[in-house]
Amino acid sequence: MGLKQVLIPVTLHTTERQLQSALAEAIVIYRMDPDVRVHLLNVQVPVSRHVSDFFDSAELRRIHMETGMEELTEARSLLDAAAVPYKMHIEIGRTAETIVRVAQEFNCSKILMGHATQPGLPERLFGTVVSQVRHLLQAASNCQVIGS
Repeated sequence: MGLKQVLIPVTLHTTERQLQSALAEAIVIYRMDPDVRVHLLNVQVPVSRHVSDFFDSAELRRIHMETGMEELTEARSLLDAAAVPYKMHIEIGRTAETIVRVAQEFNCSKILMGHATQPGLPERLFGTVVSQVRHLLQAASNCQVIGS
């Protein structure tokens, strides 16, 4: 069957509370089964054509990578402090679709997205990233999305 893989996405939409909740869950899962592989994913939103016209692709990629590393700092620190090994991934794309693609690529059994507070207007209109990921994964029911 292979190793269990757990994905923790950290995106523009991830709140402090969601991140703390997801990391706490990952630590518990790892403590129960040290063979679990934890993947930290940061999804960077692509820039518009109006912005990208002023930068070459290598410069944009460098900016996305630096920003992604910065956005993963807290998660990395907490996992390091708990002695939980992990692999980092920084991707550029649409948030929910990128999370699903990476989860499928690594055959993740769980996506830990934490528990949200009260959703704002955009989330009420378009759904949360968690609900979007669940919707996109309906066909691949072997991956559990944990979060609200």
